[in-house]
Amino acid sequence: MGLAICARLAGCGFEVVATDLRPEREQDVRAVGADWVPDARLVAAAADVAITVLPGSSELEGAMAVACSALRPGTVWIDMTSAAPAVGRELVSLAHRRGVECLDAPVGGDTAAAKAGELQLFVGGKGETVGGHRPLLETLGTVEHVGDNGAGYTTKLLVNLLWFGQAVAVGEALLLARRAGIDLEQLRRVLAESAAGSEFLRRDVSALLEGDYLESFGLDRCCEELDAAVDLAHELAVPFELSTAVQTAYRRALARYGRVDGELLAVALLEEQAGTRLRAST
Repeated sequence: MGLAICARLAGCGFEVVATDLRPEREQDVRAVGADWVPDARLVAAAADVAITVLPGSSELEGAMAVACSALRPGTVWIDMTSAAPAVGRELVSLAHRRGVECLDAPVGGDTAAAKAGELQLFVGGKGETVGGHRPLLETLGTVEHVGDNGAGYTTKLLVNLLWFGQAVAVGEALLLARRAGIDLEQLRRVLAESAAGSEFLRRDVSALLEGDYLESFGLDRCCEELDAAVDLAHELAVPFELSTAVQTAYRRALARYGRVDGELLAVALLEEQAGTRLRAST
């Protein structure tokens, strides 16, 4: 995702300097029109706008442990990581103490959407900061300003929580339908147009019916995000029984399959337990 965002910004005329822990990425970065500096501290010190795009909260903490102290007062830090709100809150506080303006802007969409400027950005931060950098943000996609700092992290977490919940619920419903003798492809069309319809049913369930467990995202990352949602609910004293059951389903899948890629592997475990595979046809 970071490389795709570099490509989009560089292609739209922004001066982009990138870095990564993996030096072998330099060739890819230069190929999309961005420059490369191997030292994150030097990149941060020179930046007018510093954008971080990391796999998760621990990587974000590691990157900012190096970069935050190098950011100049008046720099704007835009974090596009799907990070835990608690982690984001601490890092934003550190950045603010250095006089750095902050936006949390985790994104919805894949790398193709990033390259095309069709991401959905869930942005948290002060209105004037969002307004001042809207042209840059809108280069990447649709800007959804959802509140002050932290609101972007929380919104993305809730989007993913609901998607994971739909995956488990739809998986159970389709397994029941299969056992009841209902054609799954026909049922999918009916459900998608019904009161139970959702983007998951209209788009993502097709992958499941083709035996594709969506290997673009790690199962351990799914669990990290569900853990963060449950932790936030506990922190704010919100009843969270159904979502905790979704967390448990994904944790069981992680225990069964390990740290592998597959956002729908919780459904794969349901199939295994039922002794039935969900396919559009036998």
